[in-house]
Amino acid sequence: MKIKSQKDFFSGLMFMGVGVAFAWGATNYNIGNGARMGPGYFPMLLGILLSLIGAVITFKATVVETENGDKIGKWAWKPLFYILGANFAFGILLAGLPSLGIPAMGLIVAIYALTFISSMAGDHFRAKEVFVLATILAVGSYVAFVWALKLQFPVWPSFISG
Repeated sequence: MKIKSQKDFFSGLMFMGVGVAFAWGATNYNIGNGARMGPGYFPMLLGILLSLIGAVITFKATVVETENGDKIGKWAWKPLFYILGANFAFGILLAGLPSLGIPAMGLIVAIYALTFISSMAGDHFRAKEVFVLATILAVGSYVAFVWALKLQFPVWPSFISG
């Protein structure tokens, strides 16, 4: 077997791995059937679908000829670091870490932190554009999750909301 496109081959393997993990994780829940879906039905279906897409992409990578083998480049450490850090910061700021004495700062502060930290992953950082994006995301999240869905979680830091 000769790999004719490294990018497609490893992308397909990644899709298959994630799909199998979702499908396997879904077996811990009641699957149900098409008429009475259980909580594991949808993740199982998506996991199987993602695995099939990954298999097709992997197969295609071994059949279709590409220029220069479509080699995989180096790891993009900077974006990886900032995207993961932004998600960790969002989780910590939203709910706090009482064991470390970090209080919950709420949804709005967490969204601003998430947006600013993740925007540093790119090549260019424009603070004004990031601020506008963060504001739109914060307002949209407040309207969607707090106002429309009435989810219960802190919106503002406790020293502001009391």
